[in-house]
Amino acid sequence: MPMPRPDNDAGAMARQPRLDLPGIPQHIVQRGNNRLPCFLDDADRACYRQLLREALLATGCQLHAYVLMDNHVHLLATPPEQGAAGRMMQLLGRRYVFSLV
Repeated sequence: MPMPRPDNDAGAMARQPRLDLPGIPQHIVQRGNNRLPCFLDDADRACYRQLLREALLATGCQLHAYVLMDNHVHLLATPPEQGAAGRMMQLLGRRYVFSLV
């Protein structure tokens, strides 16, 4: 007999945890809110690339390829340890937001 669901569930399932394996390349996608542009101009893209470089050096992640689109970013990166890719993106995001202020 199936278990009843709580009323607030509405059939939604929780997102599965990310597969986070050290030494395995990961395709990382960062999107703008509501498909809005992530970058204001080419100088903004250059700033993002510099901050990405700093975040890679700080976390030890290796970047194999990247694409900066108007409203999203694709990265192919290999983390040296579990959690490094998440730390890299968190560091990059925080520094990028502060650079815009």
